[in-house]
Amino acid sequence: QVQLVESGGGSMQAGGSLRLSCAASGPTLYACMAWFRQAPGKEREEVASIQWRTTSTNYANSVKGRFTISKDNTKNTLYLQMNSLKPEDTAMYYCAATHMWPCNRYDYWGQGTQVTVSS
Repeated sequence: QVQLVESGGGSMQAGGSLRLSCAASGPTLYACMAWFRQAPGKEREEVASIQWRTTSTNYANSVKGRFTISKDNTKNTLYLQMNSLKPEDTAMYYCAATHMWPCNRYDYWGQGTQVTVSS
């Protein structure tokens, strides 16, 4: 059974940095993993994704140049380095994974970690 556990959220002033982690257990030969976020009253947004085998990455325009997704295969852990944080980055952040290509649907989700950015 796949389990995803996020950590690293918190409160930060605008301009600061945070690093989110997602520890994965269970069958971990994913096709892709991704970070999503959802702010109150807004739809869920895919922030960044990474292909497990090729490490090819993709980012939402709103975070390009500020966020970096990466993974450590030895630790089965996914990361999201968030720099130059803005108040509009405030949201619950979720880690997700899928075994199915082309990664247009994610079957496994973590419980989320809150990120709050103040101006």
